[in-house]
Order: sequence, then C-alpha cells, then structure tokens
Amino acid sequence: MRAGRAVRRRAIGSRPVPVLETTVIPRPPYSLALSARLRSDTTRAFREGVLTMALEAGGPALARVYQRPDGSLAVHVEGSAPEAALELVRFVLAAEEDHRPFLDRFARDPLLAEPVRRLRGLRPLRTPTVAHALLKAVCGQLIEARAARHMEARLLRFAAPRHEGFCLPTTRETFARFAPAELQRLGLVARKATSLVRLSREWDVERLRGVDTETAGRRIERERGLGPWSAGMVCLYGLGRWERGLVGDLGLLKLCAALRGRPTEPDDTRELLEPYGEWAGLASVYLLSGRVVLQDERPFRRKRPPATAADAPRSARSGSGRPVNGSSSW
Repeated sequence: MRAGRAVRRRAIGSRPVPVLETTVIPRPPYSLALSARLRSDTTRAFREGVLTMALEAGGPALARVYQRPDGSLAVHVEGSAPEAALELVRFVLAAEEDHRPFLDRFARDPLLAEPVRRLRGLRPLRTPTVAHALLKAVCGQLIEARAARHMEARLLRFAAPRHEGFCLPTTRETFARFAPAELQRLGLVARKATSLVRLSREWDVERLRGVDTETAGRRIERERGLGPWSAGMVCLYGLGRWERGLVGDLGLLKLCAALRGRPTEPDDTRELLEPYGEWAGLASVYLLSGRVVLQDERPFRRKRPPATAADAPRSARSGSGRPVNGSSSW
C-alpha cells in the first residue's frame, strides 16, 4: 500500500533530475531498523535511521527511506525513471509482504519463539537484481560473513559503476567482461572467480524471476560451484522467496552442533529447517538474526527498541565444509 506521491525535478549540476517523494504503508509489523540492521554494503547504507541505496532503473537512481513514528515509510527517489526505481525500492524493502502467518505459527516454537518475539518487524532486505544475490552466494561460500562482505565490496569497487558515492548493484554485465585471473588478483579464489565469470557470461540469472521456487532452486544447483546454500541465498534475497531455506549455512551448522552436541553436516541443517516448510527461508533468517535461547541458557538481555526517525537527514551516504556452505549474515 502507498499514499500519495509527488514528482518534481531537482537540478544536479546543469542537468535536472526527476525526484519522486511518496509514502509506503507497510503491512505490520514492520521495522526498517531491524530489517536494515547489518545490511549495509557498497550499494546501500543504513545510518541514523535512513536507508540509502543506489539502483539501476532506466539509468542510475538514488533512493532514501526512513520510517516515521506512525510506522509509514517516507521514500525519496532521484533518477531519470523514478517510478521504475520506486518499484525496485518496494521489492528490496519487502514492506508490503505479509509474514504474520509465520509469526503466529511459530510463536511457541522451541527455537523460534524468542527470535519471533524480539524481531517481529524483521523482513530480510532483498537485492535489486538476482545477479547481486548470486554474487553474495559466490563470495559467501565456505567463509564467515565478514570476510564475504569484504570480498564482495572489493569486487564491486573494482567492477561496478558508481553513483552518488555508491556502487550500482551487480548485473550480468558487471563481471562478464573480466577474466577470472583479474578477479583472483583481488583475492577471490580461483574456483569462485571461474564460476562467477562463467555464470555471468553464460546465464541470464534474472530469468529465474519467471519460474517457481522449486524450479529455480534445482536450476541453481545444476551449476558447477553452486549448491543448496547458494540456491537458498538467491531464492531468499534475489527472488524474495521465503520457502527456500539456507541449507548448509555456517551459522546454522554451529546452531546444530550446539543443539546436538556433535560435529554436524549440511544435511543436519536441512533436517533443522524441514519443520518450517514453506517458511524455511524466513526461519533461517530469524534463527541467524536472533540469539537462540536453549534450555540451559540465560534469556536475552533486554535492549531498547530501535528508534524511528521523525526527521530524516537529507543524506546518509556511504561512501565443515562443502563448497555450498557459507554464512548469510549479510
């Protein structure tokens, strides 16, 4: 749902740029602060309550979003095609999705009850392109989240066009023009560099938007160098599908090991997520985002709820393993 909008033009240098300002009314509960927390990268930043992101929609665009005290989202978009950019913003935010059935169904789940109670407004931010989710999947295999984020940033700063201090999100063309050796020199291991270049050249991953989640997952897993975890990353963040779990995620492997008191394998995470059915992807996010309370563990420390910005700043700019495993704490 959205409220009224206004389109005007703002001069940037000697060139007038269309500006669109509107309000998006998210389906409650929704918290931009929870959803955008720790989700900054070279294409977007969340600072002082404002999410700023660079987009490609009929040309480069810049969007700013903040949440008012009444829960509504104020959206400001600057670009040559602001309406198209707004549609991308709405997809990234997932603000108009309804995850209340998930919250209600698992409110008393042994593992999810506490994360559901504390993170009710969380919906995972998506990537504007499927190709960007694929990049995250390739970078994140077999390494911790922080190292994966650093590698992703290094690659984008090397290959992606810039706009207003941000890198534009990955497209198929971003890495297709490079040789694997060029990406290796940036620190990407040979296997990943070869996969990223080959996939960029041979496969239009954006076409996955037109197929169901099961078909998309199978198609991803057929590719050399990809597997169940990569399929979960692309489906969850690139396609916005909540039913595909992050099988083999390093964080979920650690959770399984703590629960079972033994070393674990990716199949253990598959078994962990199986009871969540069509919500397995969202369950993965909540299990990884919230500290799970085990029977012999102290409860969460209480934290102040995140504040919402009544008056946003004008800008908030940023300047065991199998090869399918990774960490999705992006």
